[in-house]
Amino acid sequence: MVVSMVSLGCAKNLVDSERMLYLLRKKGYELTVEPGDADIVIVNTCGFIQAAKEEAIETILELCQLKAEGAIQHIIVTGCLAQRYQEEAAELFPEVDAVIGIGNEAEICEVLDRITEGSRVVRFAPQCNLPLTGGRIISTLPFFAYLKIAEGCSNGCTYCAIPQIRGKYVSVPMDEVLKEAQWLADNGVTELVVVAQDTTRYGEDLNDGVSLLPELLRKLCAIDGFHWIRILYCYPERISDELISVIAEEEKIVKYLDIPIQHCNGAVLKSMHREGDAESLRTLFRKLRERILGITLRTTLMTGFPTETEDAFTELAEFAAELKFERMGCFAYSEEENTPAAKMSPQVDEEIRRQRADILMEQQMSFAAQYEESRLGTVTEAVIEGYDKWGECWFGRTAADAPDIDGKLFIMGRPEDGYRIGQYVPVKITDMLDYDLVGEVVSDEYAE
Repeated sequence: MVVSMVSLGCAKNLVDSERMLYLLRKKGYELTVEPGDADIVIVNTCGFIQAAKEEAIETILELCQLKAEGAIQHIIVTGCLAQRYQEEAAELFPEVDAVIGIGNEAEICEVLDRITEGSRVVRFAPQCNLPLTGGRIISTLPFFAYLKIAEGCSNGCTYCAIPQIRGKYVSVPMDEVLKEAQWLADNGVTELVVVAQDTTRYGEDLNDGVSLLPELLRKLCAIDGFHWIRILYCYPERISDELISVIAEEEKIVKYLDIPIQHCNGAVLKSMHREGDAESLRTLFRKLRERILGITLRTTLMTGFPTETEDAFTELAEFAAELKFERMGCFAYSEEENTPAAKMSPQVDEEIRRQRADILMEQQMSFAAQYEESRLGTVTEAVIEGYDKWGECWFGRTAADAPDIDGKLFIMGRPEDGYRIGQYVPVKITDMLDYDLVGEVVSDEYAE
């Protein structure tokens, strides 16, 4: 039997998918990246906000159509959408052969055996049954991989359903994290991307409320083989002076931080059950720029939260204009059932939520263009990701660009130039295309 995995949503979900793929291959199943070439398709869904749920449902319905046409035989649905809606999800998709929660993903081979014997499987074990460690099949480009250092979340943001879906925050023991990181390095990974729902909270549940992230990063940097180590999803109130020092001092850690602040208005943040206000955030970002030279800052903002007045939105827009983040995403508040925010009144009109998000993103386009223009003429290190035969150029990313999130760097050259995927090269930036850059290799200094 041939199996294909469709992994939706975040990088943390992708790691779970890679662990299931490992179990399947170990059992002897053949794997393919093309669902249309498979006998069995597993959908690892996202269910965080409405847009993610719609994408998951659309994907499942497309696969159900393929099954009806005889192109595939069986469909399994797991992940956050399945975990969140459970029996309701099983009833909604009668064509699906199995609907299982995240706590059942370690049983994926048994589930496949059952459905191929003709049984329908609907199971929802406790979330804590989801393995924190285990073998993986790296499904990204071979030189980079995500390292998930914790599962779940205990922050209790009033708009967020993640604690309901994934359970409370549980850190992976440091020795297990380092063991997995060493395995990744031994298998050719040179860019390590550290992820969790809140990376800055890592180890608090293991260390009497004190974060172990700075210590973990030091130890990761000591592993031979890693060239770039990137940190995503940092909460602003937990970015300590110690963490800033580690990022500034360790050469392997790229000077890039993803800090989703959601808002800057103190009253809105309080309603979100988040700390801080505009002034505390200004202080943090000022400190980061002063102490980590050349840092690229990414943030995520939310518009239309129930307590966001017109004045609060104006404050947010002015704050974003003042800070000029190099990278920024913005989404309209999604009213998620069984969250405290969904019960707040009044709710902001959905059209207003979207309009406000559009205003911020239009404003950000101008700032992003200014940032990319400021890089023209500079020489920066980049990693090669492949060759575009249609554009007749190589392409890759700089340290200021996280994989699958930020822009690309197109590098003038020909196939016979012989660059390798995962090769680090110095590139002079010569032009820009919207959010992407154009450049040319200036020497072989970083070639390996």
